[in-house]
Amino acid sequence: MRNPTPGSNLQRPRNFLFEKTLRLGWVLPSFLGVFLLTSPVQANEQSWQIDVEQNQASVDRQTAQTLTSQNAEQPPSEPLTVAVAGQTQLQNVEVKPEGLIIRTSGRSPNVEVKRSQNRTLTTIDIAGTTLSPQLQNRNITVNNHGISNLQIIQLKSSPPVARVILNMNSYSPDVQASAKSGGVVVWPRGGAAPSIEASAQLATIQSIQLENNGTQVSVKADRSVTYTTGWDRATAAYKITIPSAQLAQQITNVQPPAGSLALWVRVLQEDSQTVSILVQPGAGVQVAGVTQPSGQSLSLQLQRTQAVLVPPLPDEEPVPVRPPTPVPPRNPTQPAPSRPVPKGRVVVAIDPGHGGRDPGAVGIRGLREKDVVIDISRQVTQLLEEQGVQAIMTRTDDREVSLEARVQMAERVNASLFVSIHANAINMSRPDVNGIETYYYSSGLGLSRAIHKSILQTTGSRDRGVRQARFYVLRRSSMPATLLEVGFVTGAEDAARLSNAGYRTQMAQAIARGILQYIQQGR
Repeated sequence: MRNPTPGSNLQRPRNFLFEKTLRLGWVLPSFLGVFLLTSPVQANEQSWQIDVEQNQASVDRQTAQTLTSQNAEQPPSEPLTVAVAGQTQLQNVEVKPEGLIIRTSGRSPNVEVKRSQNRTLTTIDIAGTTLSPQLQNRNITVNNHGISNLQIIQLKSSPPVARVILNMNSYSPDVQASAKSGGVVVWPRGGAAPSIEASAQLATIQSIQLENNGTQVSVKADRSVTYTTGWDRATAAYKITIPSAQLAQQITNVQPPAGSLALWVRVLQEDSQTVSILVQPGAGVQVAGVTQPSGQSLSLQLQRTQAVLVPPLPDEEPVPVRPPTPVPPRNPTQPAPSRPVPKGRVVVAIDPGHGGRDPGAVGIRGLREKDVVIDISRQVTQLLEEQGVQAIMTRTDDREVSLEARVQMAERVNASLFVSIHANAINMSRPDVNGIETYYYSSGLGLSRAIHKSILQTTGSRDRGVRQARFYVLRRSSMPATLLEVGFVTGAEDAARLSNAGYRTQMAQAIARGILQYIQQGR
């Protein structure tokens, strides 16, 4: 076993985020200095705010520049960033029949309202205000008073200024705003202002149930509610967010019955005034939409897709292992060229193998594959997100997820890369077999090589090569995909290392470094 390369540990930089778009100019020389050489980053360094679902940082800058040209203002002098500290925090925006309520905490803010020359945009600047870290939705549909939708951005961080942008019909009336205790009320001129005190009363979510043979999620409250929907970045589940709401004490997560179209349903009290419901559709299932039969109820409908997916081919068995001698990476005959990393938003799907009733390989001293890989996968996800790369996990806990569902999760969020993490095994009578193997099928060769090389350099593991294989998750993924075998749970060397939490962290650091290097090279 080789000794790990000195200084190869991946340090987690503090307070350092990269611009969401990950264009060539985004990966600056400082990236290598910070990430590869692990030099410390100053805690006060400016950074881009990352909105992984909406690519918000890029959109916000473009919107701010558009408004600047129309209103003859000077462009922002610094990146758009969300500070977590400030005298006032913007918590959320509520859409009411009379107008809008911009919920804030802390001091009552100063407000300035401007309308663009072509009358299609109105900006509401709230001085001394930062966006709350719990702010879930920054793009909200309004469809009232001539306002089609609104956006929330952090215009400046020093001094902090939050901006609410209203997209309006040119013929709609002007709006006015007034700061009150607990927030800012916005309403059209000539109308009545919404009551901020009345809106402070929270709706109580009284029941969440799976009905109609597990095809419908029904939500009932004690008063009228509003909601927003979208795909959750962390779980790839469909998310319903209900502002100005709280959960009744008896509400718990819903356990889907046998045959349900939902794998799981989770209920969260995101903050004191926001409830979220996460629904993970099963394989071959799509969300048909959310309806509101009454003001106090919501209904999410699930249905099977029309397309029929071909089951795994019979050659899905793992490739037989080679003798435990170092094998250099080889090029298969005329492999498909690696597809470049898409420009714009980069999303990495991290797939911890096995789970639930399927423990995967079981090795020395009962070491289970599913436990090893979920720990490594969680750390890889966290490391990527610290570097400004969106990462989703196909399973976040010990549950069974089909191969088809794993691929569909990645496709659903339009993932740029797919990284499946496993641990290897052979007969228990062969503890001498140790080392890492990395697999690809078509367009994942470059990704596989980058991660494989990083693992070898960081951990000193035995090299068992980069190989081509027909694993289901590799064949059925439309993006560059790789399957990593991080060691043998049946190997004397590997099992001892994989049982060690510190080594699993080192492995996660190596995998994250390889992914980031591949992203950089793909620019």
